[in-house]
Amino acid sequence: MEKIEDYIELVKETIKFLREGKVVVCSIDKNNKPNLMTIGWGSIGIVWGEPVFIIFIRPSRYTYELIEQTGDFTLNVFDDKYKDIINYCGTVSGRNIDKFKETKLTPLKSKYVRSPLVEESIISYECKVIGKIDIKPEMIAKEIKEKIYKSGDYHRLYIGKILTCYKKTILDI
Repeated sequence: MEKIEDYIELVKETIKFLREGKVVVCSIDKNNKPNLMTIGWGSIGIVWGEPVFIIFIRPSRYTYELIEQTGDFTLNVFDDKYKDIINYCGTVSGRNIDKFKETKLTPLKSKYVRSPLVEESIISYECKVIGKIDIKPEMIAKEIKEKIYKSGDYHRLYIGKILTCYKKTILDI
């Protein structure tokens, strides 16, 4: 982004799509097989003076394992026409399934990180992990623990420095 105003508008758009559950994290394994996972929780802002995207990933998720290996991820925002694909990416594990193959999405080489971008996304971010925070039971209000953490699978927050971002203009013709 060339101007801060453009970046602020991109952040506003991304927050809207995140609230609607239209953001997918892409990570990659040591054999260069990419994986996709839909996220519904995240935050974008400034931490330690850096532009960051913070994502919440449970240790039981395959994506957690991959981000631990590479120390990076991409975030990819989709419009409504990908609703079924977004749902699929959030309900099946990439441990045994190639989600790119199954969804017919296209991985694109990133400029700064190993994890690929997704060609069909309308907004994308390349992020390098600069911090991790593990949620502990004592950190969470009782009502949240009872609602969200019944199984005890507490999230790790990955603080990803945004290295670059992209926006495609989608024209419905």
